[in-house]
Amino acid sequence: MCRLFGLSAAPHRVRATFWLLEAPDSLAQQSRREPDGTGLGVFAADGTPVVDKQPLAAYQDPQFAREAKERESATFLAHIRYASTGGLDTRNTHPFEQQGRLFAHNGVLEELPKLEAHLGDYRDLVAGDTDSERFFALITKQIDAHDGDINAAITAAARWVAENLPVYAINLILTTPTELWALRYPDTHDLFLLRRGAGGPHGDRHLEHASTASRIRARSGALSEHPAVVVASERMDEDPGWHPLRPGELLHVDDHLTCMRRIIIDHPPRHPLPLDALGVRAAASQAAT
Repeated sequence: MCRLFGLSAAPHRVRATFWLLEAPDSLAQQSRREPDGTGLGVFAADGTPVVDKQPLAAYQDPQFAREAKERESATFLAHIRYASTGGLDTRNTHPFEQQGRLFAHNGVLEELPKLEAHLGDYRDLVAGDTDSERFFALITKQIDAHDGDINAAITAAARWVAENLPVYAINLILTTPTELWALRYPDTHDLFLLRRGAGGPHGDRHLEHASTASRIRARSGALSEHPAVVVASERMDEDPGWHPLRPGELLHVDDHLTCMRRIIIDHPPRHPLPLDALGVRAAASQAAT
């Protein structure tokens, strides 16, 4: 499945280093399916989104994803893509940017022409072929309809999708220069939250997170002195503070790391998609890797 990782140290801008794909060094790693794309999104000091992403088609250099990427930001968004819809193209690689916000998604939505019809003029925001970018455009449409209220917008967009489209999963992370949102829906995939005090549980440690699948690794020395909130597809270390979001739960992390959580959808999708109903490519993208 796609890997999501979001981090906020707001209001502090901190330096962090990311490795989005470890070099395979064992038969176990080599036997895993290789990702179809990697991306890292941050914000410059003036709030401008900065996205560094690349599809990992065979004709391109996978070393791009294995090199250390040091960035400074208050919020960070990393994604590793296992393609379900759309070709191996930069346009289809997460994170996506719309109106100064960044977005990444793990899941599958079907009946995209129906979603496109609902988007209306907001279809023009979509450059690629993915369900993810179209879902993001729906959230953007709802942000405008709700006078910039991103909580209300994600709620409205997710409820519309749950009611009207076949849904396997719509786990997401959305970031602005100082805030972060995450949604887990339904109970298909996990999404974990860590509220990390300065220095972690021992009070004097830098942040050092690595996925068990050796995909995303993040390090920040500055977080030995500053608190942070982390959202990820899996527990990234042994900190006992990791907790799963509940199905249908929306998390909002504000510009001072206050976490607000509430259930926005308390029922399964009207048209749930079981794994065996997905096409071969989509099903492979959602399997554990």
